[in-house]
Amino acid sequence: MRTQQVLEKEDSHMREPKSITTTATGSSAARLNAELVARLERLPVTRRLTLIRVVIGSATFFDAYTVLAIAFAMPQLAVEWSLSAGEIGMILSAGYVGQIFGALFFGNLAERIGRLPVLLITILLFVSMDVACLFAWGAWSMIIFRFIQGIGTGGEVPVASAYINEFVGAKKRGRFFLLYEVIFPVGLMFAGIAAYFLVPAFGWKAMFIVGLIPAVLTIPMRIFMPESPRWLASKGHIQKANDVVSLLEREAIKAGATLAEPVPRPVDPKATARSDWRELFTGIYRKRTFTIWLLWICVYMVNNGLITWLPTLYKQTFNLPLQTSLAYGWVTSAVGVIASILCALLIDRVGRKRWYTVAFLASTVPLIVLTALGAVSATQVVVFASAAYAILQTISFSLYLYSAELYPTRLRAIGTGFGSAWLRAGSAIGPVLVGWIVENFGISYVFTVFAAVALLGGLITVFFAIETKGRVLEELSP
Repeated sequence: MRTQQVLEKEDSHMREPKSITTTATGSSAARLNAELVARLERLPVTRRLTLIRVVIGSATFFDAYTVLAIAFAMPQLAVEWSLSAGEIGMILSAGYVGQIFGALFFGNLAERIGRLPVLLITILLFVSMDVACLFAWGAWSMIIFRFIQGIGTGGEVPVASAYINEFVGAKKRGRFFLLYEVIFPVGLMFAGIAAYFLVPAFGWKAMFIVGLIPAVLTIPMRIFMPESPRWLASKGHIQKANDVVSLLEREAIKAGATLAEPVPRPVDPKATARSDWRELFTGIYRKRTFTIWLLWICVYMVNNGLITWLPTLYKQTFNLPLQTSLAYGWVTSAVGVIASILCALLIDRVGRKRWYTVAFLASTVPLIVLTALGAVSATQVVVFASAAYAILQTISFSLYLYSAELYPTRLRAIGTGFGSAWLRAGSAIGPVLVGWIVENFGISYVFTVFAAVALLGGLITVFFAIETKGRVLEELSP
């Protein structure tokens, strides 16, 4: 008898709420949405959630690889095509300009048709343009192909970030998400490793051949991965959302987990309203929107200016051999990965605002030291530029987490997409700025400008950022 009662109690956690229907509106939809959120919040990290993180992480890994592949191909490409510093800067920036459009367009599309269809489209787009880059014949063809490829890569990451965030409870969200997001700097590091072995032996085209691998990721995405239940509920598809949550609950119980009784929190009826991008600039979201935009610009202007130009600077400014230049560039990526892992493990304890404040201000120190030393040797640059990059990398790779936490479900993908569009703007400005400063003033002034930008980012965080650690997504956006 007691066993039967236990089974019935467990089964009650899996059963649909009696009032669930295939469609719901108004306060009823908000109440059902609140029940689904409460059930999601108490779920442990199951095998399926781990699979989701691995598959989406793999796509993000090759997104990162694709972004940086051109930087490691560039030392050889610059010689082969006799490129000027200005042309190099434009090629490096073209992808980031495309990413601006991709982030804006696909972020909006993901709110309308769902997270998974958009992820499939973006992956196929940046893979197809990887093929096109193999047939580039000069600077302008490469600029065009990289621009279109950027549209795909720009759309993939913010939508993937919204998707991952929407499956995990508040207490586990930071670590779970950032252990997924750390795959991005790992992908950057892998680009350096691949370049070190492939470019000297097989030429720059080898970098783009490796980038074709993500095409196979579309298979598990179509078969094994459910749509975001939070997105489904926000669109009034309560039954479909319930089916996804029930699936996760069954798997958790089968794995031996004991599920606590869900505790619904009040959810505003607007949680199931149609998304409207103009809401990003009203009420509590106005300050959040402009703050996150400025943080994206500051951190990516510095970090992408550094990481994309360093291999070429080592080769052209310090006259190092090609393989040594690539190895030094890889060192910078590697220390960024180590710093990112530490951030992923600690940020739930420290908090987003405190971490970003300290990181921005601390990164100015090696940049100022490098300016004072004059950046007269490759050793100085690899040590101090790598230190600054590693510190700032903890911000750049975790801002997707922070961005997704600032908005409600109906605005999450588009808000993250709009924010990351400014990431792309900062990323596009960085390489062009470096090329212009090197040509007109010398390399040491690059680090002076970057120190000032990092300081600005720290001040913005201190005065305008909010803390989000440990808070339910619906609580952050009441």
